[in-house]
Amino acid sequence: MGSITINKDLLRERQSCTFNVLELTHLWDGGPEKTKERKELEKFFLDDPELQEKIPSEYLSHKEKYQEALRRSCLLFKKIKEWSDTTGCGSQMDTFQNILGGMLGSAILPDGVPFALNYVMFLPTVMGQGTMQQQAYWVSRAWNCEIMCTYAQTELGHGTFIRGLETTATYDPSTEEFVFNSPTLTSYKWWPGGLGHTCNYAVVVAQLYTKGQCHGIHPFIVQLRDEETHMPLPGIKIGEIGSKLGMNTINNGYLGFENVRIPRENMLMKNSKVLPDGTYVNSPSDKLTYGTMIFVRVALVRGIAAAYLSKALTIATRYSALRKQGEIKPGAGETQILEYRTQQHKLFPPMAMCFAMRCSADWLWDIYNSVTAELDRGDLERLPELHAMACCLKAVCTKDSAKAIEVCRLATGGHGYMNSSNFPSTYGMVTAAETYEGENTVLLLQTARFLVKAWQQARSGGNLTETVEYLKTMPLQPLSLWVNSLQHLGIAFKRVAAGNIETCATSIERRILVGVAPEDAWNEVSIQLAKAAETHCRAFMMQIFINFATSAQVSPELKKVLIELCELYGTYFLLDNLGDFFMYAGLRSSDVPSIQEWMETLLHKIRPNAVGIVDGFDISDAVLRSALGAYDGNVYERLFAEANKSPLNAEPVDESFHKYLKPFLKSNL
Repeated sequence: MGSITINKDLLRERQSCTFNVLELTHLWDGGPEKTKERKELEKFFLDDPELQEKIPSEYLSHKEKYQEALRRSCLLFKKIKEWSDTTGCGSQMDTFQNILGGMLGSAILPDGVPFALNYVMFLPTVMGQGTMQQQAYWVSRAWNCEIMCTYAQTELGHGTFIRGLETTATYDPSTEEFVFNSPTLTSYKWWPGGLGHTCNYAVVVAQLYTKGQCHGIHPFIVQLRDEETHMPLPGIKIGEIGSKLGMNTINNGYLGFENVRIPRENMLMKNSKVLPDGTYVNSPSDKLTYGTMIFVRVALVRGIAAAYLSKALTIATRYSALRKQGEIKPGAGETQILEYRTQQHKLFPPMAMCFAMRCSADWLWDIYNSVTAELDRGDLERLPELHAMACCLKAVCTKDSAKAIEVCRLATGGHGYMNSSNFPSTYGMVTAAETYEGENTVLLLQTARFLVKAWQQARSGGNLTETVEYLKTMPLQPLSLWVNSLQHLGIAFKRVAAGNIETCATSIERRILVGVAPEDAWNEVSIQLAKAAETHCRAFMMQIFINFATSAQVSPELKKVLIELCELYGTYFLLDNLGDFFMYAGLRSSDVPSIQEWMETLLHKIRPNAVGIVDGFDISDAVLRSALGAYDGNVYERLFAEANKSPLNAEPVDESFHKYLKPFLKSNL
């Protein structure tokens, strides 16, 4: 490629930026110290030649991809231990989070880490569901990689509806053991990461039977493979589920049981217990069983949706600043595609979404930690709100992110279709999150159940929690004439949410009054209920973003950009859902042109700072892994270099010519 120089169009973009990019980086990371720590961490791992990809993974077979991922995973986790030994043990959990839940891991293992669920799901489950004795034993072994563990909940026939799981764990008091069975093909566990060939233990969620009675789903630790030979234990039927759209080195697996016995002590008994004689001792709340799922949903919003969207935006925005196509004015020369208003409309609203997701994810992480501490004290009061917000934020953010990443890919034309753009891998990672740890429609309906109850409490004068407090005030405030302001946007979004929730609640009540069963009434209104949950989530994200943009302790120049992005988030979704705002927020058709003009003005204002904003995400080229989005902007040289990594280019004539093509051409058909 010769000497590396920065593309002149990108240089000009960076010179036109009106704010200090480093200030945005510090804000995004959580402060200068966090930025420094992140860069040191990236350097430590990404400069290691043993962790770098020697052959692009798309040219490997499915089996080779897994084997290479396993090799690098072993090296990676040794380096994590080395890092924590030099920086202090307190940083080890942060390192795991960066590797498994952040983008650093995607730079090293872009198709997924087969060890991930050991840390992301097994350990949190044992910490949340295990007794102190169980935690001491299992956490130590899994944390130090003496064993490798996964979390087996989803089955071939049941996913989000976990009460319908079919795997059975029947207690035998004569031996003080649980006997596991998979009574049907649909009861086989299906999807757990690392289950295929990597892990030798798992938390298995199964229906508990004791003294002839079913007590619902409970978590158990089950050994799957011999610790020395790694052979499956008797009665364990295990394997890998095959190739997928993405995440093909996660090693997702299937698991069946035939009279597999485990000790009574392997049931996680912090909440519910089975005594030696088979007596069942109930948990203070059945909701405590769902703690791991809530944790993962929080992690998805925090580490996947916003993070991977920021990667896609960096690629598409830089490319759009240097790619030239067509002329706006005849004879004026080819135009940067970022100058086209339609291109700005594709890329700038997702920038705003990225910030809204990040603000909401930070709020969700804080409340998760707070509620978890309360649960340890036996206080369950805020658990329903945490569950409701984790559900809708996971659903809305993963949907928005996947859709926006695809828009970014389309915005880069044909080049975005190439694996070397890194759009396929980025999209594959995020769209997977739309359906794991809860299918999005089901999650929205779970949030809706919480919202309908909150509406009923508001109507009866009861107390409401933070995220639904607006249900008390919105119906009482008179509708005012539309004003193009952030404050008015925040109120309008809450009015839309409150209106949708009220419509659902009254629609259900009306059906029940004429004799429809409550369950049937709920199903009949479920389309509106899912929409109500989404509008509630959108109103929450709008308000959180407003609070962040208006109160951030930053320079006036950066604050101006944050407020512009916040306004763009609001106007974009308002114009995309005009019907709701006409119905519930007092919007009139005569107001729409001014809002459309407001949005277009925001696109114009953001345009000079577009490259600066994505530069502020500070995603290194090693993490970005994109020929289209590298910092230097040398797109065409990088595309050509990536093309020549293809094994088909190793020889000028492939052997298949002599085997197949030449005989065919000479056959004179």
